[in-house]
Amino acid sequence: MSVSTSEIEVGLPALPRLTTTVPKEYVHRASLAEVFLTGCTARDDGLRFSLTGQWPRAHTFFNSADGSSHDPLQAAETFRQAGMFVTHAEHGVPLGHHFVLWSLSCHTDLGQLRIASRPTDFELEVTCPDPAPRGRASTRRMGIEFALRRDGRPVAHGEGLYSIITPAVYARLRANRPDKRPSSTDPGIASGPLPPSAAGRTSPADVVLTPTRTPYRWLLRPDLNHPILFDHDGDHLPGMVLMEGARQAACARLAPRTLIPASTSTSFSRYVELDSPCWIDTTGVTAASDGTVAVDVVGVQDGDIVFTSTVNGPVVQG
Repeated sequence: MSVSTSEIEVGLPALPRLTTTVPKEYVHRASLAEVFLTGCTARDDGLRFSLTGQWPRAHTFFNSADGSSHDPLQAAETFRQAGMFVTHAEHGVPLGHHFVLWSLSCHTDLGQLRIASRPTDFELEVTCPDPAPRGRASTRRMGIEFALRRDGRPVAHGEGLYSIITPAVYARLRANRPDKRPSSTDPGIASGPLPPSAAGRTSPADVVLTPTRTPYRWLLRPDLNHPILFDHDGDHLPGMVLMEGARQAACARLAPRTLIPASTSTSFSRYVELDSPCWIDTTGVTAASDGTVAVDVVGVQDGDIVFTSTVNGPVVQG
């Protein structure tokens, strides 16, 4: 007796819906392992979105020095990914468009960043106060707000501002820019990078600052082949590299103590180019009565301020 294909198909049980990451292209990542988002549901006519995601228990870059907690900047990277994903997947802005980050803040509850016996699943509420950008003509600034929870408990919140630029406009803006950084021969630079302990890091490969002979000034000189900070090609230093430079400068300013970056607020004024030195200065330190310390950081390139950042958090002995 023969059985038709349609009869076989009718009898098959429905496959369960399984968890996977969102497409890596939507968050501008090359490695699937660096995609932290797993899903999204739109709410309120495109103004609010409920996202899900997961942080691994162990990460080569976004873990605390003792491996017991997620690094607070992992929340900031998750916010960055969420803004790009919503813009592409929910607002319909095509892949290939470029994002210019103007500001990003991230405020975390360090106690909620502790790593448990399982990967950290989270929920992320994203709100776009401005009307949603649509289609290929979207080349304007967008504000966005974030609230991240773990098992219903607040973990981190923040907000960002970015521009969306079409490929043609970006090509005109970036015409004739070199894509490689030459070796610096400035006599004011020390011979090697900061020790990891002074930068709040454990691996020399993760240090992005080189000391100079000027007090409280460092050269931002990351490894352009770093697998996390430079996950994909680019013609300028990414915003997350600048935020990491600010964190390491804040730690270096307070060394041998270490500042835990529970809160960061960064504003970007223009691209930081690969072909010119970018100097990182700490311009102020403010201690609060609750034991936290805020360090103000500024990045300077070709005599112009290219970004400012405030890094705030508790200080522990290195």
